[in-house]
Amino acid sequence: MSFDLIVKNANLPDGRKGQDIAVRAGRIVAVEANINGEAGKIIDATSRLVTPPFIDIHFHMDATLSLGTPRMNRSGTLLEGIKLWGELRPMLTKEAVIERAMRYCDLAVSQGILAVRSHVDVCDDRLIGVQALLEVKDRVRDYLDLQLVAFPQDGYFRNPIAAPNLNRALDMGVEVVGGIPHGERTMEDGRLSVKTLCEIAAKRGLMVDLHCDETDDPMSRHIETLAYETQRLGLQGRTAGSHLTSMHSIDNYYASKLMALIAEAEVHCVPNPVANMVLQGRHDTYPKRRGLMRVPELTALGINVAFGQDSCMDPWYSLGNADMLEAANMAIHATHMTSYDGMKACFAAITENAARTFGLDAYGIAPGCNADFVMLDARDPIEAIRLRANRLAVFRRGRIISETPPHVTTLSLPGRPQALAPVSYAPVEAS
Repeated sequence: MSFDLIVKNANLPDGRKGQDIAVRAGRIVAVEANINGEAGKIIDATSRLVTPPFIDIHFHMDATLSLGTPRMNRSGTLLEGIKLWGELRPMLTKEAVIERAMRYCDLAVSQGILAVRSHVDVCDDRLIGVQALLEVKDRVRDYLDLQLVAFPQDGYFRNPIAAPNLNRALDMGVEVVGGIPHGERTMEDGRLSVKTLCEIAAKRGLMVDLHCDETDDPMSRHIETLAYETQRLGLQGRTAGSHLTSMHSIDNYYASKLMALIAEAEVHCVPNPVANMVLQGRHDTYPKRRGLMRVPELTALGINVAFGQDSCMDPWYSLGNADMLEAANMAIHATHMTSYDGMKACFAAITENAARTFGLDAYGIAPGCNADFVMLDARDPIEAIRLRANRLAVFRRGRIISETPPHVTTLSLPGRPQALAPVSYAPVEAS
């Protein structure tokens, strides 16, 4: 048999080792040891990890790389970030948003991200962000899947132009209904916004992804409403609650009830570990709350948890470099998920779990899947997170679209090796 590509001697995220991956016409046609046959290109993975691509399931591409315009977020707080976005939004041009978004997509691909769900603000009558990102989506479709969420940043009811503009954005081709119920003037308005937004999604046959309870207030209850509306409208598996940071502050009795409701409704949960860690708990003295949802407990209940990056060099977060392994690394530390299974679950949260939330078809390392995968300078998922491993090669439909050399350092130390590769520091496996 002949193939376009064979990647040989790969380790896979599920623990299989020494596997060959054969590709024909942009699809994986075989995954097994010792595949024989001619191929247009053969690559030896040398026991490196080959994983499905990373997915950023929560991002704001209309704001990315805007850091410093019109000024810096001096306090580094969520509230100043929101105020700063209000100053920047009237200054946006379609051309500037496209340029920044395209540059960000370049960076994302180089880091092995091949799918992004981006919220786009609709509280601007010009809908500059919507126009720009729809064009970007078309430009990058050959190498990156971009899914857009119509996001009423200032509140669906709180801002009088939000409701009509959300519908305009959906009519233009935005695929997911967004919202921010905790940003409404009252708890009741927040509840009604969840109900209304879910009804819009049900009527249009769309998914829902709400910024939900992104607050330290233990009385914020909008994820409870989202779970209820999901079941009432038959939206199981099509809704996501993003952030859910209030879950860190609620009491354990209510948490046990709430998480059971989320599981019953099949709501996807999307924490943003890096951003949530620095934006929440700002009113605390000591001890300071981490501001992350209860990832271990949600995972144990079988709830689909997928990590997002949220921001990258924008009004809300001055750091970031499109590295989903950083999000997984932060989650491991912040949620005490240092068990073997916990660390593997954090890797799944930036790959297969995120693909499930996204609704991505033909994703994975298996026959019939798209030949989209990443070869990492690590041998397994845990090591990839520990090293934040270099993306040696990023494949889209079986074609290499990005390459990065292995991490090797030259030493000048008497009596010591001349070179050092961090990947060589892997723990020795028990026989």
